[in-house]
Amino acid sequence: MIRPAARYAKPVAGTDPALLHAPYRGTLKRAPLRPALRIEQGLSEITGPGFSSGGPVATDLTRAGTAEALGQRIVVTGRLLDGGGRPIPHSLVEVWQCNAAGRYLHDKDRHDAPVDPNFTGVGRAFTDQDGQYRFLTIKPGAYPWNNSPNGWRPAHIHFSLFGPAWATRLITQMYFPGDPLLALDPIFHSVSDEAARRRLVSTYDPQLSQPEFALGYRFDIVLRGRDSTPFGT
Repeated sequence: MIRPAARYAKPVAGTDPALLHAPYRGTLKRAPLRPALRIEQGLSEITGPGFSSGGPVATDLTRAGTAEALGQRIVVTGRLLDGGGRPIPHSLVEVWQCNAAGRYLHDKDRHDAPVDPNFTGVGRAFTDQDGQYRFLTIKPGAYPWNNSPNGWRPAHIHFSLFGPAWATRLITQMYFPGDPLLALDPIFHSVSDEAARRRLVSTYDPQLSQPEFALGYRFDIVLRGRDSTPFGT
């Protein structure tokens, strides 16, 4: 007996952020004015470059210098899943973030906040057989931006996900529960579906917290389907 193929569960409209979201002023300049053109991918795009699970990793972001980074230590972990809830092993996950004072270690960041020489804010890991990744890092601070008068971005961590090739890369952001700035953030609200927005917010998990050392947050990432994590934020 041959079973019929399961129907593909399409994402709910509004799961991914709108290309043009007026409250997010940057989209007014970069949103396309014409329909996108489909560019067929050849063998070189769909097969490489590849990433070996034996490559370099940096899962502890708290000790990038000669001393320990300043701020609240946190454990961030989760699973990378497909639309059917199956784990995706041996996949490259990269993160980048600002430090506890809300400043990135980047020449163009002019925020009047201290730079932490022991915190680069960059990490990478490969998912294990169960699709799980794990980072030890510092909880990022909020920082001002010029999108609006007295505008502040909520604390967040950027995630970059690589599949079998560069062309399959996806980017998203992880936020923290209970942050009052989420209600005012236009990037967060560029995802119009409320349930999808909630999937961008991590969950505090006391089982992940390490006594007298670090708080634990869980952030699962679903690549497709109706429970897909919003990408492009």
